[in-house]
Formats: sequence, structure tokens, C-alpha cells
Amino acid sequence: MLPSLSAEVTSSRRRIQVAIGKRLEGWPAFPYDISVRISLWVSVLVVTGLFGWGAWQRRWVADDGLIVLRTVRNLLAGNGPVFNAGERVEANTSTMWTYLVTLGAWLGGPVRLEYVVLALALILSVLGVVLAMLGTGRLYAPSLQGRRALLLPAGALVYIAIPPARDFATSGLENGLVLGYLGLLWWMLVCWSQALRVAPVPAERRAAGGAPQARSGRYFDASLACVSGLSVLVRPELALIGGGVLVMMLIAARGWRRRVLIIVAGGLLPIGYQIFRMGYYGLLVPGTAVAKDASGSKWSQGLTYLNNFNQPYLLWVPVLLLVALGIVLLTTRTRPWWVRRQMPRGYGWLARTVQSPAAAVVFMLASGLLQGIYWIRQGGDFMHGRVLLTALFCLLAPIAVIPIVLPDGTKFTRETGYLLAAATSVLWAAVAGWSIWAANSPGMGTDATRVTYTGIVDERRFYSQATGHAHPLTAADYLDYPRMRAVLTAINNTPDGALLLPSGNYDQWDVVPAYPPPPDLTPADRRALNFPHTVFFTNMGMLGMNVGLDVRVIDQIGLTNPLATHTQRLTDGRIGHDKNLFPDWAVAEGPFFKIRPYIPQYLDEEWIAQAQAALECPATDSMLNAVRGEMTPRRFLSNLMHSYEFTKYRIDRVPEYELERCGLDGPTPKTPPYTGMPATGP
Repeated sequence: MLPSLSAEVTSSRRRIQVAIGKRLEGWPAFPYDISVRISLWVSVLVVTGLFGWGAWQRRWVADDGLIVLRTVRNLLAGNGPVFNAGERVEANTSTMWTYLVTLGAWLGGPVRLEYVVLALALILSVLGVVLAMLGTGRLYAPSLQGRRALLLPAGALVYIAIPPARDFATSGLENGLVLGYLGLLWWMLVCWSQALRVAPVPAERRAAGGAPQARSGRYFDASLACVSGLSVLVRPELALIGGGVLVMMLIAARGWRRRVLIIVAGGLLPIGYQIFRMGYYGLLVPGTAVAKDASGSKWSQGLTYLNNFNQPYLLWVPVLLLVALGIVLLTTRTRPWWVRRQMPRGYGWLARTVQSPAAAVVFMLASGLLQGIYWIRQGGDFMHGRVLLTALFCLLAPIAVIPIVLPDGTKFTRETGYLLAAATSVLWAAVAGWSIWAANSPGMGTDATRVTYTGIVDERRFYSQATGHAHPLTAADYLDYPRMRAVLTAINNTPDGALLLPSGNYDQWDVVPAYPPPPDLTPADRRALNFPHTVFFTNMGMLGMNVGLDVRVIDQIGLTNPLATHTQRLTDGRIGHDKNLFPDWAVAEGPFFKIRPYIPQYLDEEWIAQAQAALECPATDSMLNAVRGEMTPRRFLSNLMHSYEFTKYRIDRVPEYELERCGLDGPTPKTPPYTGMPATGP
């Protein structure tokens, strides 16, 4: 009885192992040599510890990070993915980051949103570096089998040494998500590139007619395609990377079924969300892309931004060292294992070329260059180093770790000789030395917190100085920023509603009162009314998180204000802030008094009247109704059909010129225009 039971258990165990083996067959795997494995994981642990500790020492949540949290608050309150209730504006560039933070906030319950976003950003940043190192380690591991070698951090060490990389590992922005996403994509791309390179078929299987099989199955391909498709939801410009991976997969795929699987897995979520964006927001791209005119170009400012990023850290030094390391590794490689391994039948030269480790490396390097060129063309950013971190990470990924093959007793062997080990060791030591120096660099120095002619500042240091907090994390910390406490006082002092405009005095706000309610209201009816409060200010994050969701927060640069979004970009404006809507428009479109003495001296009654008349322009009215009208199936379809027109639509920020552009007659001016002739009269 017992032997029979034992045989049955053994048979069941074998069946389970076979089933698991079949399920895992589609997921590429490659055995690591024990020495390589140990050195790789030690390197990962060291870099993880250094990066996590360094990022925590510079922890903060930026004003722009708080903009995301205002949208999350509206989502949790049931107002939809908007910045102001009743106005469908997509104020966040990263769709995936918005919903990921919302999920974290929902799971976190009573935990403050600022702490949720801080934890998510830090974890994803560290995870991205870890995955990049594991992907590169996997890239080298097959050619190191049977050798005594060490995998040491190189590109990863360079990245974490740069102060902006540690600044934006937290910050509340989507940089952490971008890092985690690129690390995952790189690791999966390396796995996919190695899938066709399988071990030779054993003699007994070859005698039975067996042939090598591709190890990249449909489950892995679907997963990689899905991750690649998410690129546009992480950040729009990352579509250049994710889309490129999808193209590579389609070229290498065998059969129409596999290609259909790749297209469906890669396109389902981004296409679905794009339809939602067009119908809900009435735009083809995020509102931030329209506000900053992402299709425009400012090459000179972009080169200034590149120099601003390079100069404090002498980035050309590690670039030269890493290029030299790459050349040494390339020229001493005598075993092109991806060529010598047997290939599955039915794969042509193009498929073999595209689905290869060499192609993965070239693709990642090209992606980094494209990302850098895109941002230089765009003009960079106003935050020191921020947008070029993505390009740098892509360029460093293929050399995140490097192998140092331990000598085998010979002097001149190209693969294992003393000279090779000495050359790679010296170059690596130079990279490590630069990293120590750069990690302690003062960065931008005295210009870090000053908005000079470049418009670029060290954002973390700027807000640390302006708030008096070494680590400004919560919205409450930003109450110590100029004007923030005063805005709460101004709102409390205007119970009947008002438009608040920033005053020259940092301790007060200029108030344009709202139209008063009917005098015969009962106290109960008066309490039931929602009196309008609108605040017009640049720093929407700290402002939006310190006031209630019933307060409308708008800006002059167009991130949250649909009117400002659709103005023309200023030629010489500060990068990232190069739209500037006059506050007269905010008075004109709201239920506020529009004449003196209720408006500040710097506003013009005629401009306000002209702006009010310009709002009657049919095209402008249609654009505003697209985001303010009640969302119905008909409205959704209308927005969907007209999203291209709304995306391209622009107005003139000068009310008089806007009237001329729209062909409207303005109000009768109270003072006659100046003609150069003396006035005549009795």
C-alpha cells in the first residue's frame, strides 16, 4: 500500500513540475555563474543603499508635485480627474502617476497624501536603478559563464552620484515612476533579446528530430508589449521608447497571431485612454503639453539648459570614461555568443538582428539620444537637470554594471589577461572617484535659488530657502511660503466670495469682491449658497492643497486655467512659464465687480470690458463649453470629434487684439483713442 502511495505522489509531483515548466517556458531565463551572481547582487545592494540614503537625505515634495495631489483629492471626492471641480482640465502630464497615487491614497486610508507620494516616488526610483543593473548584468552573464569575474556598478554609480537624480527621486513628481518604468522595460528588453539564443539541442533529442525552440513565449511577449504600450501614459515623450520596442517586436514576431497579440496588448490601454482624453478633456494631449506648447522649439534655451546640467558636475568626464570602458569590453569580446548559439527554425536575418542583445543596446542608446534631443529642442525646463535625467538614465543603462574578468595567469590574453583586468579596473576606479566628487558637488552654487536670465533654478533648494524648511514635504510646510498664510486669511475675510490677486505686499492679497447675494435671503438659504472664491496665482500646488476644493485655483501660465492654456507662447518667456494671461480676464469671466473702486489700480476697466466681450467669440465659447459644460454622451462625442480643433486653438492674451482676431465689435471706449492731435471742445 505504501509503495503504491509513494509512486502516486512521485507521479503527481512530476506532473506538477511539467505543468510549471510549460507555464514558465514562455519566460526567458538564463543561468548565472555563482561568482557573477554574488558580485552582481552585492553591487545592487551597495548602490541601492547609497541611492536610497542619498535620496532620503534630500527628501521633499515640490510645488508641482502638490498639483498632482489636488487632482487626487478631486478624484477621491468624486469630482473626477480634474484640478477644479466643474472644469475638466488635465493638469498632470503623467496619467499613470495620477492614478497610481490615487490607488496608493485609497489603500493608505488616513495616511497623508504627501507621505503616500513620497514613499511611492522613493520606492520606484530605487527599483528602477535595481532593475537597470539586473538587466545589464543579465546582458553580460552568458558570455561570462565558466569565468571568474566581478560585475561592478559603473553607469548606475554615475547616475546616483548626480545631485538632481537624488533630488527627483522623491519630489512628488513622476520622475520616480519614469525611472522604475525604464528599469523594468530595459530588463524585459534584455530578456526578450536573449530569447532566441538557446543552448544547442542534446544529441539524444537531436537524433529524435528535436529542434531548438524560442523561449520568448506568448505570455512574456504580451507582458512586454503591454509595458511598452504604457509608455505614453507614463509620459507622452516616452512613446518614442515604448513605440520603438513594439516595432522591434512586430518585426521579430513569427505569424499574424503573434503580431495581433502584440498590437492588442500594447495598444489596448493607451488607445482606450486616448479616447477618454479626447472625449472628456476635449484635447489630443495632456493640458500641460498645450500649456507649454510641447511641439514648439527653443534650441538656444535647450543648449543653455544642457550646459547648466553639465557644468557643475563635469558630466563629460564620466562620459569619456564609460565610452572607454565600452570600447575595451567590445574589443576584448572574442565569443559572440548570440551568433554561435543555435537559432530556431524559421527566423530570417532581420528577425535575428532585431531580436538580439546588440540591437537592444543600440536601441537603448539611441532612445537616450532622442530623449535628449527632444528636450533640448523643447528648451529644457526651469528645474535644474530634471528632464535630462531620463535621457541620461537610458544612455547609462547598457553599462549600468561592467564585468571585470579576473586574470587566469596569463598576461596578454584578450579575454582574461592581466592587461585587460588592469585596464578595466583603472577605468572603473576613475569612474568611482568622479562619483565621489560629484556626489558632494555644490551644484549650481550661488545661482541655485536665484532666477537668473536662464530661468533655471535648483527647485529643492529654492523651496527649502523660501519656506524655511530643510525638507518641505506637506502642504502645511508651504504655508510659510510668501503669501500662503495670507490667502487663507483673505478667504475667511470675504464670506460672500471674491477674486484674489497677488499683491506686491507678500502679507496680503488684492480682493475683487463677488456680486453680493440678494439681501432678502434667510440665514439658512445664505448658508446653502456656495459663494465663489477664485485665486489667481502661479504656485498652484501649494495653493490648491491649502484651500478647499470649493475654491477655484487658476494660473496665468495655463496649467489649470483653460483660457491661459490656449494663449500663444511668449517668445522670450521663462521656460515652462512662457504664457502669461492678464488678470483682467479672470475678472471678466467671473461673477466679480468690474469697475472701480472695486478693482485694483493696476487693472483697466476697458480691458476688462473688452475681455468680457471677447469671451463671446463663438470658437472660444465652444472651447470653454467643452470643458465646463455638463458631461453627457452627446458632449463626449462632440469633444471627441472636435478635439483636434480645440488642441490647435489659440487666443490673443490682449483683449483688444483678441476682438480683432475674432472679428467682434468691442465695447464703446470711455476715452477716445490717442491720435496725436490736440483735443477740441468748447
